Amino acid sequence: MVPGNEHPVIIQGGMGVGVSNWQLANAVARAGQLGVISGTCIDSVVARRLQDGDIGGHIRRAAEHFPLPEIAQSIISRYFLPNGREPNQPYRLLPMFREKKELPRLHLAVFGACVEVFLAKEGHSGRVGINLLTKIQLPNLSTIYGAMLAGVDYLLMGAGIPRDIPAVLECYDNHQEASMIIDEEGARGGEPIKVTFDPKDLFAERPAMLSVPKFLPIISTHTLAQMLMKKAPGRIAGFVVEGPTAGGHNAPPRDGLLSEDGEPLYGPRDQADFGKLKSLGLPFWVAGGQGSPEEVAAALALGAAGVQVGTLFAFSQESGIRKDMKQVALEAALRKEVVVKTDGRASPTGFPFKVVRVPGTISEQPVYESRDRNCDLGYLRTACRADDGAVVFRCSAEPVRDYLAKGGKEEETVGRKCLCNALFSVIGIGQVRRDGYAELPLVTSGDQLATIYPFLERHGVEYSASTVVEYLMTGVAQFCAASSTIPSLAAGGAIG
Repeated sequence: MVPGNEHPVIIQGGMGVGVSNWQLANAVARAGQLGVISGTCIDSVVARRLQDGDIGGHIRRAAEHFPLPEIAQSIISRYFLPNGREPNQPYRLLPMFREKKELPRLHLAVFGACVEVFLAKEGHSGRVGINLLTKIQLPNLSTIYGAMLAGVDYLLMGAGIPRDIPAVLECYDNHQEASMIIDEEGARGGEPIKVTFDPKDLFAERPAMLSVPKFLPIISTHTLAQMLMKKAPGRIAGFVVEGPTAGGHNAPPRDGLLSEDGEPLYGPRDQADFGKLKSLGLPFWVAGGQGSPEEVAAALALGAAGVQVGTLFAFSQESGIRKDMKQVALEAALRKEVVVKTDGRASPTGFPFKVVRVPGTISEQPVYESRDRNCDLGYLRTACRADDGAVVFRCSAEPVRDYLAKGGKEEETVGRKCLCNALFSVIGIGQVRRDGYAELPLVTSGDQLATIYPFLERHGVEYSASTVVEYLMTGVAQFCAASSTIPSLAAGGAIG
C-alpha cells in the first residue's frame, strides 16, 4: 500500500460476462487488492453453470448461505442437472426482463449476484467489488441488492451515467423501495418508464447481513465526475477514470470523429484533467493501458489512489475466458501480431466496443454474416413505445424484421453483433441451437494486449492473478523511491 492510502492500489477490472468470475476476484482479494466480479448477466451465468452440473459444487455450497433458502432451493431444483447437459443439448433460458415487477425473475438476479459475491469473498478477509453496466438497466436494481446481501465492498458502474445509484443505495440501506427511470428510444413524452425493486418483497425488516458498498462510478472525463457530484451527492466514494484504450465498452468520442476504417477518433476533449479531479477531494483510479509498474507509478504521481487493470487479469489462469481463447490471444501477443479494433458498430448499446481479431470468431466478417440473427437473452434491449403506447423492447442485433416491426431503423442494424450470446461463448457456456449451430465467441480486450509481450516473455502464457498483482505492485516501490523527484502533474496534467 502507498503510505497514507487507505484504498487498494490495484482494482481488477470487472470484465465481460463471467470473465471476471469469482475465482479471479477471490485470488486478487487474497493478494491484498480489490477483486471485482462482473455482475453482467450473472443470473444466466449461474443458471448455466447449474445446468452443466455445478462442477465442484460451488453454487450449491454458496446457496446454503443464501438468506432465503426457499428461493435458493427453487432455483436449484429448476436449473441444476446432476450429470450436466447431454451433448448438443440447448441451455434452458431464463425469462427476459421487463419493466413490470416479476418476482421470480428478480429472485434469479438476487440469487446469482449473492452467490458470486459470496464465493469471491470466501476464505479470506480481502475486499471484493461488483461491476455493472449502466446501459443494462433492467436487472441492475435486483443484482445490486443481491450483491449487498453477500457483503460486497465496492460497486463499480460504467457504460453510461449512473446518476440514480446513490439514491438506490440509500433506499436499500433504509429498507425502502428503489426505483429508476430507464432510457427510452424515441421518447414521446408522457409518463417515464420505471423499474422498481422493494426489499420488503423479500424481507419484512432490513436483513442484518446487508452491507452498503462504496460506490465508484466509471467515467471518462472530469466533467462527468463534477456533474455526478452535483446531481448524485452523498454516496460516491471515488471515481475510476477510464481512457479509450480500455477493453469492452468505451465512451463515444465527444467530437464524433471516425478514422477511414470506421474507428472512433479521440481528441483533447476526451481527456480527463486529473488536476480538476484531484480538486474534487475524492480518490480516483486511472484505467485503460495501466498494466505495468511504470503506469502504476505514473498514476500515483498524478495524485491517483491507484489504477484499474483489466487485460493482464483477463488472460490470467483464474479468469473465465476459455483456455483455448487465452492461448490463441496470448500466443499472438508474443508474436506481436495482435490486432485490437475499436468497433463503433459492434455493440447494440451504441457505445464503441473493443474487438480482438481471432480466427473463427465473429470478429471475422464472413463468420459474422453466416450467423442467423437471434435475440434470446435480451440483456442489451432498450425500451421504446409501440404505436398504441405499449412498452416494447428491441435490440439492433436482433432479427432485422423484428427490429423494424418495433419501429427501429434498418441502418441501425448494420454491423451490430449479438454480444450477449458471443460473450457467453467466450467463457465456455455458449448456446447450442436445436439445429446444431453453436454460438461463436467474440473476444474483447484493451489495446494493451498488443504490448504485453515483455510480461509474457518473463512469466509465460500461463500465469496467475497473484503474479499480476506482484508485478504491478513493484510500481508502488518505484513511486515511493522517486516521489521526491517526480514532477507533480496533479495541478493540471491530463492524460488520454
